[in-house]
Parts: sequence; C-alpha cells; structure tokens
Amino acid sequence: MTVAAPSKNNSSNTEQQMKNRLKKRTAIRTTVTTMIKTLTHYLIQQKSPRKITYSSIDSAIDNVIDSVTNSTAGRIALLISMFFVHSSIAQASETKNIIHSHAIAMHGEVKYPENFTRFEYTSPLATKGGKLRLFGTGTFDSLNGFIAKGNPADNLGLLYDTLMVSAADEPFTQYGLLAKSIEYPEDRSWVIFHLRPEATFHDGKSVTAEDVVFTFNLLLEKGNPRYKFYYADIDKAEAISDSSVKFTFRNNLNKELPLIAGQLPVLPKHFWQDKAFDQTSLTFPLGSGPYTVASIDAGRNITYARNADYWGKDLAVNNGLYNFDEISIDYYRDANVAIEALKANEYDYRWENSSKFWATAYDIPAVDQQQLVKAEIQHQANSGMQGFVFNLRKSIFQDIELRKAMNYAFDFEWSNQTLFYDAYQRADSFFSNSEFAAAGLPNKQELALLEPYKEQLPASVFTDVYTSPVTDGSGRNRKGLRAAKKLLDAAGYKVKNNQLFNKNGEAIRFEILLASPSFERIINPFIKNLAKLGIVANIRLVDTSQYINRSRSFEFDMLVSVFAQSESPGNEQQNFWGSEAADINGSANTIGIKNPVVDKLLEHVVSAKDREELVIATRALDRVLLHHHYVIPQWYKSSNRIVYWNKFGIPEIAPAYDRYYTTAIFTWWFDQAKAEKLR
Repeated sequence: MTVAAPSKNNSSNTEQQMKNRLKKRTAIRTTVTTMIKTLTHYLIQQKSPRKITYSSIDSAIDNVIDSVTNSTAGRIALLISMFFVHSSIAQASETKNIIHSHAIAMHGEVKYPENFTRFEYTSPLATKGGKLRLFGTGTFDSLNGFIAKGNPADNLGLLYDTLMVSAADEPFTQYGLLAKSIEYPEDRSWVIFHLRPEATFHDGKSVTAEDVVFTFNLLLEKGNPRYKFYYADIDKAEAISDSSVKFTFRNNLNKELPLIAGQLPVLPKHFWQDKAFDQTSLTFPLGSGPYTVASIDAGRNITYARNADYWGKDLAVNNGLYNFDEISIDYYRDANVAIEALKANEYDYRWENSSKFWATAYDIPAVDQQQLVKAEIQHQANSGMQGFVFNLRKSIFQDIELRKAMNYAFDFEWSNQTLFYDAYQRADSFFSNSEFAAAGLPNKQELALLEPYKEQLPASVFTDVYTSPVTDGSGRNRKGLRAAKKLLDAAGYKVKNNQLFNKNGEAIRFEILLASPSFERIINPFIKNLAKLGIVANIRLVDTSQYINRSRSFEFDMLVSVFAQSESPGNEQQNFWGSEAADINGSANTIGIKNPVVDKLLEHVVSAKDREELVIATRALDRVLLHHHYVIPQWYKSSNRIVYWNKFGIPEIAPAYDRYYTTAIFTWWFDQAKAEKLR
C-alpha cells in the first residue's frame, strides 16, 4: 500500500495552524502570567504564609497553558481560572489594610515595641519569693466573680489570664497575653487573636480558641448583666482554628471593640461545661493565670499560691510582676478593726481611703521609725464620680428641683475642713481629674451634639457653668439652705409639722443605705441640714452582703456610690447611664436613668472615631448628667495613699493610670534584708 505525499496546499495549511496555535498560546501565556504575577506580587508584599515566589510560577504557567489550549473544556477552565484569579486579586485588594501587631492602642501609637522586655513601672531587680498579706472588709461566700450573685473573694483575677493586658502607664493600650498577636482591619470591623501555643490552664491542658468562644458565650448567657452591655456590639465569636479566634462586630463605628474583646478572661470549657456557672460556689476554680487558690477559710481568709509552672512567667508583659510566692487575704468586720490589725502587724499593706484614718490613725512609733511607712503617690487616672446617688425609681426623686435643692444641704467645705483635713477636691464632673470633664460653657463642637435636643434638656446646659454650691466652711449654711427653700417653694413643696411634702402630697422621707459605720460621721451633718428643710432622712446600716444584694436589686432610696471611670470611656458608659440598663438587676445604672438624650450621647461616645471626638462627646454627656442633678457630688483625690510594713522592694516608677494602686502592688517583691530589720 502506498501513501500519497502531502500536497503543497496541505503543508501550507498545517504551517498556518501551527503559527495560529503558537500565537494563541503566547497571548494566553501573557494574560495568565500577568494575572498570576500580579497576585503573587501582592501576596509577597503582604508577607503571605503561602510559599509563593516569582521563580516558582513559570513551570506552573506552562502546565496551565498546555491544558487549556487543546480543548474547548480547557478554554472554559481557563476562563474559570482567570475569574478566580481576578477575584482573588480583588478580594486581596479589599483586605490590603489588615494590621498584624503585638499590641493595639485605642488612639495613637503603642508605647512599647514588639521586642520590649518589660513595662517601665516594673523593676529588673524584682525577685520571686516571700509572702504578701492583705486585708478584706466584711466577708465572702463565693469564688465566682463573674456572676451577680454572692459576695466573691478579693483578687480572684489572679487566677485568670485575658487575651490581652492593658499597660498601666498608657491611657488605653493592650499587649498580647494569651494572644501572641492580634489581627484586624483598619476599620476595626473584626479582630482575630492568635493564641500562644504554650498557653495552658493550671491542669496542663492547652488554652484553645474553643475555650475563648465558650467563655464569651457563657458570660453573655449566665454572667453578670454588665457583660451583655459591654459586649453588646460583638456579633459573634468563632474559632477559625485551634489557636485562632475571630470576633466579628455588629458595625465598625465602635473603635474600642477589639480592645473590649481583648479584655476577655478565658475560662476552661472542660472545667465549667458540667457545672452550674450561674450559682455561687466555693469550689476552687481552674484558670491559666499566675496564681492558684491554695486554701480558704470560708468568709475569713483566702490564700493564693504562685504557680511555679505558670506558662506565661517569662513573657514581657509579666516580667517583674507577680513576685510573691503566697498572697493571703484576711477579712475584718470593718475598717476600724482592720487598721488596728495593720498596726499590730497582722497584715502588710493597706490602701487608705479615709482622710480621718490617714491623718490620725497612724500616729505610732512604728511610723516614726519608718518601720510602718505612709506614702502618698500621685496618679493621672480618671477619678470618675463619687456622690450621694438618688434612686430615680422612687417617685419622690423624679423631681429635678428637689434633687437640685438637696445639693445645697451638703456642706462640702465644712466637711473637708472639719472631717477630711482638707484632703479632697469637690467633684464637679463624672470624669474628674481627666480631659473628659466638662469645663466652662459648651464649645462649638459640643453644641453640635447638644442643640438638636435643646427642647429636651435643662436650659442651664447651654447657659450655666455647672458648679456645686459653695459655703464659707463655718458649718452655718444659712445661705445654701435659703437657696434650697426658694427652689422648693417655687416647685410647690410645703412644710407641715416639720415634714416636707411635694405637690402630690408625698412626704419627702427616705433612707440612706450604708455598709460602713465610718461614713456615718459624714452623713449625719447632711441629715441635720436636710431636716431644716423638712426632709426626713435616716441611715440604714447593713452588713456587706446585704448591701451588695440590695444595691444589685436597687432596693434602696439613696446610697453613696463611686462611678469608676476608664482612661477611654466607651461601652461601659451604657451600663452606667443607659435606659436599658436601668431595668436590669446588677447593672451599674444604680441611679435608674432613662433619658433618650443620654442614650443618644452614649452612641456618640461609643462611636467616636478618634481621641478628639471622644473628648467632645464625653464632655457633652458629662454636662447633661450634671445638669440633671442625678447625684449630689462628693469629692475625689488624685493620689493613692498607702500604708505598708517596710519589708518590700518597690520599683522607682509608679504606673501613671493606676487609680487604686491595684497594678503597682503586684510589682513589689519581698526583701529579706528589710524584713530582718523589722524583727
């Protein structure tokens, strides 16, 4: 059989087909190469974990070209591949501003770099060992501080680690603790925490993303009501791997949310999943922190032991902290008994909150000889507000004129001179000692927030600078009481048989709930001044447990309360002043505020884009709270007064934003040489 030789025409056609095919292959290669290299360039710039380099893609491109140029199916595959590559590039460009860091600041830059070794307020001289003896007042009946039941023991936070930890020398910056790193977009619409692989609970089991999710949901479902307010803008928490957890937020307006999520203490799922979390218990909890519970004498003593195998002992954020092998807390009936115990060397350290005790209780030889040391340490912390709190759930206190008039009956100047040894400043803000305190009349930026609600606000918000009444300090407060009577008369109040009645015929009489008898000397003069106006007030002194339960359930007329503030007001403000919180037992809205303007201003506080906006919104909020006279302001002090036995090493620098010295005390260490001198 013979085979015919190819004709000239056939040879020419074959040559043309080969040229066309080569041309098509070249065009396809150019397109695919451009797209893949573009994606590769982006991934390399972003330090992608994928192992992609320019030199590794050429052979892959050849394989793609071979597979797509030989069939219709191949060409369809090419189109699909091109679509996905293009989509990948588009998606990558959308997430090009993802931030990966060891820390996060609410505003501005973080102070400490990634390779820092310790916080400046700790000491490289600190050593481990020894014992710190502390005191508590009253009693305790629970080792669960996460619920609104019972009276939990002090310092339970020593048992637990959080995802991040705040630096006490910055307004609001967090550094990784359980989390090795943090990842979030510029708009802060979500955050991912990457857990340290070495992090373990006290039983040796690893801390996982599943534990984080479990804790978040548990606190929302069964924890103290404050968690529902604090985490309200967190949509969900999900484990995206064993060691990475993602929090997705309901919006990107609240820039504080990544830091709020970072404050989450992580509880072990394997420990709590079969226990009644919402009930008080004295079962020793399991945590991952630097201490464990060594022993308890229910209601009398709790002792913590330093965990020698603590997984995080070598971290920079823990360097120089948690130095004592043992921390023991004895409980005393009241402050008077506790001070006598300190002077008898029954415990080591006291944060003194009484100006009288500070001035008079420590006039003993041990102080003169510097064995027992008194020290006053300045701080820059937001001091918030302490005051007589009206319970607006009581009908008599619904009238702003009565609340305003009663402020004239509190003679701060006399109290400060006679009772407090001139130790305090009058609080004229809910954010005392901070840039968030309103000053003067509202400026243009504040007015922009306030004027839309002008008809709903007291006129004084716009016309008057808020100041509490001032007396001459003589104790004869006639001018103030005349001003109070004038307000009451104008509001329709009448006095009959030394009893004041409002225009509805209600007698103005109430109780002031107290847990400490030492406060009676302050309240009694106030009560006497109220009596001159026909207002009948009495003190109701109860024990600590009763006080906690009654304040949680709002079963009081008036009490003395402290609204402790952070250096970056945010979500917690809704728990203090928000309408929803007013009806939830255990919330911090003890006043019972239900004010739609306050709710709107809270939204501005929470959604502030930067520090400047936050200051403006908070000052506007401060004005509205002050001019509604929700409390009778008392006082504040911009220093910590401490008394301690001189047997400790103490860092040279104290943390600037440590309002109650709660961080600084754990930077101390036991000094054996000093202790020997006390014997």
